[in-house]
Order: sequence, then C-alpha cells, then structure tokens
Amino acid sequence: MVTEVQSSLLTDQVYEKIRDAILSGEFPVGYRLRVRDLATLVGTSVMPVREAIRRLEEAGLAEREPHKGAVVKELSLSELKHVYDVRRLLEVEGARLGAERISAADVDRMTTEYEAMREAIIAEDVPEYLDRDEALLAILYEASGNPVLLQTIRSLWSRCRAYKLVGAQGTLGSERGAQLWTYQRELIDAAAGNDSAAAAAINDRSLVDATERIEELLAAQTAGD
Repeated sequence: MVTEVQSSLLTDQVYEKIRDAILSGEFPVGYRLRVRDLATLVGTSVMPVREAIRRLEEAGLAEREPHKGAVVKELSLSELKHVYDVRRLLEVEGARLGAERISAADVDRMTTEYEAMREAIIAEDVPEYLDRDEALLAILYEASGNPVLLQTIRSLWSRCRAYKLVGAQGTLGSERGAQLWTYQRELIDAAAGNDSAAAAAINDRSLVDATERIEELLAAQTAGD
C-alpha cells in the first residue's frame, strides 16, 4: 500500500510538471511528449511519465498523432467555440452568485490580484497575467458557495489555457490591449456593490469578446501558415 501511494504521488508530481510546462507555453502546441526525454527531464522512470501523459490526454491538453505519439494538443476554432460556450454558461452564473454573496474582504483580495495582474501586463509576462486573472475570478466564483462549480471552471481553464495564451499574447500591446484589464476592473466594481446582474453581464461580454479575439488571431495564424 505504501509503495502504491508513493507511486501515485510521484505520478501527480510528474503530471503537474508537464502540465505547467504546457500551460506556461514552454511546451507549445504540437510539441512531442517523448516519454524517455520527459523522464530524463523530470528525473524519474518512464512509468510515471506514461501515466501523466495519459492523464494529460484525458484533460484535453495532449492528443495522439500517427507516427508521433503524444503531442501538445493542436488548437481548433471548433473546440474554442465549444469550450468558451460552456465557460459562458458556468462563469456567468458563477459571477452572478459570487457577486451576490461576496464579502468586502474578498473584494479587497480581488483588487490585490488585479493590481498584480496589471503589473504582469506592464512586464509583458503573459503566463503570470493569466494566473493573476484566474486567481481574481476564482475569488469571485468561490464566493458562490458551490465548490463543484469552481472545480469545473478550473478544469475548463486548464483545457483552454493554450487559447488564452494566444488571445493574451496577440492582444498585448495592440489597440485592443485595454480589453485585457477593463472587464476585470468593472467586475470588481460590480462585486463591491453586490450587483449580481451587472457582474453576470460583464462576464458574458468578456467571454464573448475573448472568443472573438482568439478566433481572429487563430484565423490569422492559419492564413499565415
């Protein structure tokens, strides 16, 4: 039993390391997840790496390609739309419930994350920007009192992280750059006033806007290939 627990913990650690490399963009779309190379990189045998890759496939972060094996999953306009449609369903409701119930102390925590997010934008640190943005939203959604809602939303954030990287990197420094922080500021203001309808509407606009921006950027990338 002890050996099984240790093996499971090791697999968890390997999974988290590879997942973090994918979510940060260190392992880009199409990157081949070679088992032996990854085992050498993380300093383990091949078994926990194989299990970690299987879990990455289940999470939608990796996929199998003929003659290549597992690779970081390619981006597609259809998946973008499907994932963001589900995000709208859940996160609009999360914002509505959270704003209705959030405390002043938690609004202050959102503000702290917002300030850190703005610093990441100034530093052009996109992974840090996305981390702080998600931390800000998580505080609001946690206030809904429904932990399953937040857990499900977090899993969708992981699944669409590559899309979020494309959207943030392509928008940073552009004429639409203010869209990276305007909605969050409005959301904090709505939460501070416990205005649930406004918070829901802001989240809806934000996600629709993000979907459109990422669609445009992906289409431009495809046209340039």
